[in-house]
Amino acid sequence: MRSHPAGRTGAVVAAGTCLTLLLTACGSGYGDSEGDGTITVLFGSSGEAETAAVKAAVAAWSEESGTPAEAVPAQDLVQQLRQGFAGGDPADVFYVSPDLFQQYAEGGSLYPYGDQIEDTGDFYPALRDSYTYEDELYCVPKDYNTHALVINTAMWEEAGLGEDDVPTTWEELAETAEKLTEGDRVGFALNGDYNSVGTFMQQAGGWFVNDDNTEATGDSPENLAALEYLRTGLDEGYFSFVKDIDAQSGSEALGRGRAAMVMDGGWVTGAFDNDYPDLDWRAVELPEGPGGRATTVFSNCWGIAEASGDHEAAVDLVRQLTSAEQQQTFAEDFGAVPPRESLADWTAETFPEHAAFAAGVDYARGQVPVPGFMSVLNEFTTGLQGVAAGSTEPAEVLDRLQRDGEEALGG
Repeated sequence: MRSHPAGRTGAVVAAGTCLTLLLTACGSGYGDSEGDGTITVLFGSSGEAETAAVKAAVAAWSEESGTPAEAVPAQDLVQQLRQGFAGGDPADVFYVSPDLFQQYAEGGSLYPYGDQIEDTGDFYPALRDSYTYEDELYCVPKDYNTHALVINTAMWEEAGLGEDDVPTTWEELAETAEKLTEGDRVGFALNGDYNSVGTFMQQAGGWFVNDDNTEATGDSPENLAALEYLRTGLDEGYFSFVKDIDAQSGSEALGRGRAAMVMDGGWVTGAFDNDYPDLDWRAVELPEGPGGRATTVFSNCWGIAEASGDHEAAVDLVRQLTSAEQQQTFAEDFGAVPPRESLADWTAETFPEHAAFAAGVDYARGQVPVPGFMSVLNEFTTGLQGVAAGSTEPAEVLDRLQRDGEEALGG
């Protein structure tokens, strides 16, 4: 009999919290300056803090350079970029995620400016690789985040748990989650989308595609082991997808006391500061799975449109936005983890709460950078809801993932 904590609702959670935050935000307008010399920056946002920080940075550059510039938070970044590219009037500068980068680069929509940034060697190799096409660095990473285990420390202590109880293996995670499950509160929650479940697949030694992104690996035994592990916790009631505990994100589940531990990204720091300032929490690195230690790295780069009317000004703006000083400011303003290796010690000292997220970049894998693969992943997320509900077997979901993946890869 499937056991769940009481009070669950059917609220819909967006597929991939990090991706949703980056691609969807409140705002209005998009496009270029219609030839008036204004550099337009189109960006997704994780919330008010990021919106204010990006606008302030662009305004400061504009004042210093004497070039008019406007930062516009997107309503739907992907749709607005596509419309801009199709109409020949895209924003000059914009966020680009790894899953869309290759498509834009291959289609000639991006201006490759990496060789005009003097210190790109300071950016983490995994992030540079995400934005390199045909051996050319097209755009510079703006920040990054990884999944970590985020703990409500008050609940942890109330359960009689200490430092030695921090889970380091899947078995220990399940045991600890069971101890922390009580009443309406679940021990461990995750978003239940392809991003969060994909991290568990990596920890099992699996993933959606092979190392060079040329073959689908959806129906591997390792992926099945990950889904079976999660299903056991869901069935027993000490794991949950966040939507099933009346929350829209891991930060909300932890902040409202619906979960004692969640797997989420470093963007939770801003959410906690804004929405749950009195919450006692900590983040630790995720436990190892049977395939070892693994997590997913999330990032965006600052793309520049090939159709921009002023590449020189756009590159100069990006140079400023990706400078060490500005990245420190972004980290302070909205929790973005600087993608520069030279800032690793500064980040650890200034934001010890970010340490677990920052540490993950050394063993993380980026999102699948294959054009058209997003539809495969979204379908996989839909299938995962069936696994959580007990209506679909993990093997069925993985078989569909394999078929869809092969079709997307043309094989």
